[in-house]
Amino acid sequence: MPNKRIIAMVLAVAFILMVPLVAMQFTDEVAWTLSDFVVAGFLLLGTGLAYEFAVKKAASNTYRLAVGLAVVSALMLVWVNLAVGIIGNENNPANMIYFAVLAVGIIGATAARLEPQRMARALFAMAIAQALVSVIALIIWKRQVISAEGSFGLVDLIGVNLFFVALFVGSALLFRHAARN
Repeated sequence: MPNKRIIAMVLAVAFILMVPLVAMQFTDEVAWTLSDFVVAGFLLLGTGLAYEFAVKKAASNTYRLAVGLAVVSALMLVWVNLAVGIIGNENNPANMIYFAVLAVGIIGATAARLEPQRMARALFAMAIAQALVSVIALIIWKRQVISAEGSFGLVDLIGVNLFFVALFVGSALLFRHAARN
């Protein structure tokens, strides 16, 4: 029989997905397609399962918090990119560069074998990769960033990237603290 936490997670995801489904009945401002629901469900459930896998043998609440911050930050990065995009709009292929940040995290976590001190390094590497996205975007897509209409402009691009850098650094610091205890 499946773990009770996983059943609760599936029910929570279903409940969360009911919010846009109900909203669609009352407003045209929310217009999700079947693929939107599938992607959102996959992202939410995948995030929950990643968290459960990573903290399965965790002895420290600090470690659990570090994992939670890391996976929620990654989820938010993907969600923002899919919903509105960060460089230009959601259809701008330049936004694909953010998946390199996630790749750094996945490869880093795998190499770290979820050991806290090494996870701290992996999250610091994610923060550096996130910061580099702004630099790369300004070098390659400068015109799109500066002239963005109705979406993220230069200040927004830098601010959003700094926000994610702060989240990844925060998670890294929590992992470092967990390694000391």
